[in-house]
Amino acid sequence: MADTILFDPLLPWPVIGALAGAALALLALQVWRGLPGWWLRGLAALALLAALANPALQREEREPLSDIVLMVVDESASQRIADRPAQTETAVATIRAEVDALGMELREARVDDAADNRGSLVMTALADLIAEEPRARIAGAILVTDGRIHDLDLAPDLPAPLHALITGQQSDWDRRLIVRNAPSFAILDEEFEMTLRVEDEGAVPADLPDRAELRISIDGGAPQSFMVPVGRDMELPLTLPHAGMNVIQFELPEAEGEITDRNNAAVVQINGVRDRLRVLLVSGQPHPGQRTWRNLLKSDPSVDLVHFTILRPPDRNDGVPVTELSLIAFPTRELFLETIDEFDLVIFDRYERRGILPMVYLDNVRQYVENGGALLMAAGPEYASAASLYRTPLEDILPGRPTAQVIERPYLPLISGLGERHPVTQGLAGEHTAPPDSDAPWGRWLRQIDLTEDSGQTVMTGMGERPLLILDRVGEGRVAMLASDHAWLWDRGYEGGGPQLELLRRLAHWMMGEPELEEEALRAEADGRSIFITRQSLSETVGDVTVTYPDGSERAVPLEETAPGRFTAEVTGPEIGLYRLREGDEEAVIALGPAAPREFTQTLASGAPLEAPVAARRGGTPRLEEGQPDLRRVAEGRNAAGRGWIGLTPRDAYLTVDVRVVPLVSGWLFLLLAAGLMLAAWMREGRR
Repeated sequence: MADTILFDPLLPWPVIGALAGAALALLALQVWRGLPGWWLRGLAALALLAALANPALQREEREPLSDIVLMVVDESASQRIADRPAQTETAVATIRAEVDALGMELREARVDDAADNRGSLVMTALADLIAEEPRARIAGAILVTDGRIHDLDLAPDLPAPLHALITGQQSDWDRRLIVRNAPSFAILDEEFEMTLRVEDEGAVPADLPDRAELRISIDGGAPQSFMVPVGRDMELPLTLPHAGMNVIQFELPEAEGEITDRNNAAVVQINGVRDRLRVLLVSGQPHPGQRTWRNLLKSDPSVDLVHFTILRPPDRNDGVPVTELSLIAFPTRELFLETIDEFDLVIFDRYERRGILPMVYLDNVRQYVENGGALLMAAGPEYASAASLYRTPLEDILPGRPTAQVIERPYLPLISGLGERHPVTQGLAGEHTAPPDSDAPWGRWLRQIDLTEDSGQTVMTGMGERPLLILDRVGEGRVAMLASDHAWLWDRGYEGGGPQLELLRRLAHWMMGEPELEEEALRAEADGRSIFITRQSLSETVGDVTVTYPDGSERAVPLEETAPGRFTAEVTGPEIGLYRLREGDEEAVIALGPAAPREFTQTLASGAPLEAPVAARRGGTPRLEEGQPDLRRVAEGRNAAGRGWIGLTPRDAYLTVDVRVVPLVSGWLFLLLAAGLMLAAWMREGRR
């Protein structure tokens, strides 16, 4: 119960004030005239004014409310190392029991790793708890953490003490690998440098060596070991082995006594790109398609093109020696014997034997392909003649044998069933918009060289399902044969045109080994905690993908065919690290999470980062290794932490359940009192 005196005036306060002023003036006049009953009349006026003020007694019936204690438990990755989980759970159980013994209520929130590598957002969780409870009931807040909080600037305004119970041991020490800088891409076959550092922190043993072993592996391959200094930046020279994404893993073996090895490894993904592609284009008789090849190759500023063209028609015999056909001596020997290995792609466009390129040069081209080079043969009528390049040492690597027949009739180039699954021709129809009045996806071609497929894969067919585009692998290199010189009709828009540039672009990039166009490949992309798996295959069915997690466990993931030759799946990774994928003979690796997770940049427990916000709220930061502090009640404004204890401020909050208001004195009593006083004043003056 609580009683309060309040006033409910019968007249507005300004009117009562005016009446009080008038009464005071009359009283002063009586005093000036010397009337002996002036003080009785003053008391009578006061009684009348009190009656007008109408004093009342307000009586409240209150129900007391318990105090609330807020507790945020940090369960981020750094809190799951060493003995911190056990310390945390012991502290939480003790706090629950002591809060209950004090007759208070406990509100809990648990904080895991934040998305997007934002670390431990403990203060954000505390602010959410405060927003859900009445501030008048909050007696204090307790954080159970290792002190590695990453949103300290968002510490909320708390109307009670704030405490932080720090886990961990003061004897802890840790070794971590720091990647100072890592490029997102690098040029193939060019050396670049990465800056690494091995750092020891905490109570480092005195007998620890000043050098550590560093293991480096690329794409999950066998690691190479190096001894590197500790506590000093080092420049590491690297060269990427292949185009596309290269996954480089750096790892330090776990040192004896360090609290965790989770920050002993770093994974860096670097995209390998070619600086400049060197292409050798050898053209025979000039024809309209020659400009198409030049437009394609010269439109890319990263392509260095060397074009070797025979301008004299084969039927012209004017007696001019071959050595005098050009204005300047063309360096055929340098190109085909000495520097051919420097080219990424060699194209023969309607070229035939002219006596200009000796057989030894063409045999060197064959060796160039077998050793990893790329050859594209764009065949014209010359390929079906007696002067065909097939009748040279190139016969051993060409996938199509000419039948000596040249078909000179319109036909529609079609993608074969195998071509629907091959990345070079997969979805090619979607790259071109056919005319509205046409039933065909693109225009027709007018000439085809009849071939017999000896090897390789036919991805496009022409007249009577004859091979039109054959792709093959020879040794370590690649060969493509286009059995027509009329691809330029698509470029000119004949009968609506077609995706000629896209076809030739894919063809050239496949021959140069671009990973995105591999017909048999297993790829993975990471987005947050999700891994998107793509299996490219020419087979109609594939097996499950075996995913190896960072902790060594494995899981079989079934794939679903989402497009011809493309099988996909999605996997959610439970933790950051390197994931290995395997399906048949295909393997891939993917790094989930950042190269340097924020939770492991500092792993040693410390209350120093929390000293400022805790001190501002009169709290403390005791370490749990020194014992669980007791909970005590402390008055508001007093220091709320001491040796072996932390304090909570009782709030004495209540809920009003009933309110009654009764007059303090009856109005009639005030009137009788005023009348009596006035009568007494009159009688006194009358006796005088």
